Amino acid sequence: MDHLRALLHRFDAHQNLVYLLIRVFLGFALFIRGWIFIGDQEALMSLIVSQGLDWFFPTILVHYITLAHLVGGFMLALGLLTRAAALAQIPILFGAVFFVHLQEGLFAAGQSLELAVMVLFLLVLVALAGPGDFSMDRHFFGKKTEPEPKEEIIGIPPSGILTPGPRPIHTREHTSDGV
Repeated sequence: MDHLRALLHRFDAHQNLVYLLIRVFLGFALFIRGWIFIGDQEALMSLIVSQGLDWFFPTILVHYITLAHLVGGFMLALGLLTRAAALAQIPILFGAVFFVHLQEGLFAAGQSLELAVMVLFLLVLVALAGPGDFSMDRHFFGKKTEPEPKEEIIGIPPSGILTPGPRPIHTREHTSDGV
């Protein structure tokens, strides 16, 4: 149990490193998926056409999905234009969840729905949270992911620790002349 506590304490002390590992793994997984789609574009095309899409739209989608996974996954792994890379992936995963895998259900043998939902959720988090401190965005653009708060907000001081007890109520002092 002490080893688990030590590990959790280490992760807590290095949250930026944990976030980096999640972002890099997500980007790498999407890059690999894009590479797989390059090798088997016919399977991706038949999947898109089976959803009732026809004419030129499936061809555009195949190229968009492949390129977004390859380039966007690589950019996510590097932390380069991270929010844009995540945002480019979100419509793809939204389509995968709601138009492809939802009909399979949660207890399908391949577990595609659960994985697609997890990747969609992680992409939304990355799009909202940004690249993290260990990223090319941070190196090139110099923006911290968490700006330091300048003042106390709703009982939470800049250190992030809640203030103990109720906040004092400030009343106007009355003077002797009744004002």
